Amino acid sequence: MAWHAWAAVIELFASVRAWNIAVRTAHIAASGVLLGGHAFGLPAERLQAALFWTVGTGIALGLVESGASLVWFHQGRGLATLAKLAVLLAVPLCGSWRFGLLLVVVVLASVGSHMPARFRYYSVLCRRVIASREGPGTAGLKEREAVPDESPGSGPREA
Repeated sequence: MAWHAWAAVIELFASVRAWNIAVRTAHIAASGVLLGGHAFGLPAERLQAALFWTVGTGIALGLVESGASLVWFHQGRGLATLAKLAVLLAVPLCGSWRFGLLLVVVVLASVGSHMPARFRYYSVLCRRVIASREGPGTAGLKEREAVPDESPGSGPREA
């Protein structure tokens, strides 16, 4: 294989976007197995691996999305993810409520992923929108609202 092909492979594995897509795909698959298993009445013991994969990939996804900045954890997008994680961690403890809790997780995931950027990037600590350079939907934020985050490598945003 020529050097330029290897360089492309190395660049792909170094890409945060590639890791985000890979971890998100694993997370959706694991959570689909978990929800489907409960929907079709599989015993909870048979779904433990799916629960662990769902929680583990969810944590990994949060780490990939937050990057080097802690801002993500107090923005709407991070808070929605932390709420999903809390509900998921309650699943093994709640017996007959498991399926309902997993549906709550799906609703939180859908709303959290598709809410307008002004809510996704709103920081409850700073009480303002803190836009991420690479975040989806930030182009629609008004410039006065779009305050760049202070994570490493997040220089000025291009218009």
